[in-house]
Amino acid sequence: MLVVSFAENAIMSSCVKPLVKSNEPPIVLLHGFDSSCLEWRYGYPLLEEAGFETWAVDILGWGFSDLENLPPCDVVSKRNHFYQFWKSYIRRPMILIGPSLGSAVAIDFAVNYPEAVEKLILIDASVYAEGTGNLATLPRSVAYAGVYLLKSLPLRLYANYLTFTNMSLGTILDGTNVGRLHCLLPWWDDATVDFMTSGGYKIAPLIRKVKQKTLIIWGANDRIVSNKLAVQLHCELPNAILRQIPDCGHIPHLERPDSTVKLIVEFIKTEKKKLSRCVSQVSQVSS
Repeated sequence: MLVVSFAENAIMSSCVKPLVKSNEPPIVLLHGFDSSCLEWRYGYPLLEEAGFETWAVDILGWGFSDLENLPPCDVVSKRNHFYQFWKSYIRRPMILIGPSLGSAVAIDFAVNYPEAVEKLILIDASVYAEGTGNLATLPRSVAYAGVYLLKSLPLRLYANYLTFTNMSLGTILDGTNVGRLHCLLPWWDDATVDFMTSGGYKIAPLIRKVKQKTLIIWGANDRIVSNKLAVQLHCELPNAILRQIPDCGHIPHLERPDSTVKLIVEFIKTEKKKLSRCVSQVSQVSS
């Protein structure tokens, strides 16, 4: 836990801090809708083994941060909280990685705070939904009934079944139990209802405003977000490349962590080599 000043209160904000320190831009890992930094339990160690300074951060309202004071958990509050986290602890341009709805969080942040983001990596990006849709207009009593269902074991188990391609029942059950741990916190219901009724993320108009070089990673067998939207996103982002992982579903960093991290590392190292060549050419011209 790290203390983040936010609104009128300081929030004990959950994250995984890096063991490896580096002068290179750090990698900062977000997570998907109603998830936590535990989503990176397989990919995070591989990134550290590759020598990268790596942070995994829980988005405000999800994960394990202490929300006893019940701060607002709408899009603006999530963005502001993450900016205060970045400003307090990271303090330099980062390589921001967002999976699923975390891609919407990443794009929203990169457009609003371009100085904080050097590169973007979007994984099976959920960025074309119209926020929370009709859920935003539900009476609060109905919304609370909905979030009670959302954290139920059967629904989570079915969602995990759809998420993965070739995982055993035991692995899916384990993922379900880990994935719903944060739902057991006493403030989870209130934070989730607050986000649902706020309208959620509507970031499609921001996509063409992204300036950062972007890697799009997609599971070829994603049953949650069609890979046709991967092609659309690739076309709309001004400076992006697209890579697909065969025989993989919606969360590649859980289902195929080795392949996912390999693509991330190749992207970062390739872009670093390009930058070094440009600097070298400029130096030669100057001399």
